[in-house]
Amino acid sequence: MAQRLHAAALALTAILAAPAFAQEPAAEPAQVQDMASPQTASAIKVLFVIAFENHDAKQIYGNTRDAPYINNLLMANYAYATNFGDVLPSLPSEPHYVWMEAGTNKFSDHTFTGDGDPSSSNSTGNTAHLVTQIKNAGNGTSWMSYQEGLNSTTGKCPIRSDGHYAAKHNPFVFFRDVSGSPPSKSNSYCASHHKNYKALADDLANARVATYNFITPNECNDMHGDSGCPNSNEIQSGDNWLKKNLPPIIDYVNAHQGAIFLVWDEGSSTNLVPFIAVGPGVKKGHVSTVKLDHSAQLKSIEQILQLPILPTVSGANTFADMFEAGQFP
Repeated sequence: MAQRLHAAALALTAILAAPAFAQEPAAEPAQVQDMASPQTASAIKVLFVIAFENHDAKQIYGNTRDAPYINNLLMANYAYATNFGDVLPSLPSEPHYVWMEAGTNKFSDHTFTGDGDPSSSNSTGNTAHLVTQIKNAGNGTSWMSYQEGLNSTTGKCPIRSDGHYAAKHNPFVFFRDVSGSPPSKSNSYCASHHKNYKALADDLANARVATYNFITPNECNDMHGDSGCPNSNEIQSGDNWLKKNLPPIIDYVNAHQGAIFLVWDEGSSTNLVPFIAVGPGVKKGHVSTVKLDHSAQLKSIEQILQLPILPTVSGANTFADMFEAGQFP
């Protein structure tokens, strides 16, 4: 009898010492983990693209005489690409700018091959392009085009070149769902998304810039050059413009989790053009050798803004290589 009681006591002790499986805390639900993941929101909240003109990477990189600000400050502290190809090496500016917006210069109703102001015959009804994606996204994103030299067209859609402002360097006015059918200076939607570059300083100071901001310096300052410009050294003019104008934009992206892309439309003798990424999440002094082009630019912007990827750029690489881990979507 004593032996049976002793065995029962041992069994009871073992039961009490066993893990209480029914009382173990449940694993965190997968959906809660996903909601906390940084991938659910873009690491970049505001984006600026500044467009320059007509110079090869080899004319800018290493040229400390004409471009000391770019070389000594920007390239030393941020990331730049050495394998950024010209998608349309045989064509002038305008098709390149259209490509930045839509990932192609060929549409069912028009192919862009020259430089001309928008018109009924030099525009497209295609709606598969970036700013219309932004308009239709419904996720709070917005866009604005800042064009230097719009003094005579303030409050109007800038479809006409004027002074050192060149419509061919403003991609949005060639899309009829932006500028009207036919493109018209009185189109209110277009006018509401264009400002003279001078307005940017006040917008930065009051934190009312859009999510996506496209900036084109005038032809004296974008390295293009034009008759009547005060400095015939195109590269130096662009570098001086950046030295004067970029610091407040850098301050803004540092304070608002943003990024700046400095892009060139085309080269002058080679198929490789400069590209520089600036911002708090960019790798310092990084040299990217990834194969890139304006399709990569558009795809990267779509990813940053959490937009669908257009079929025209679905196979392109992105700028992820130039950002620190977790700083690019």
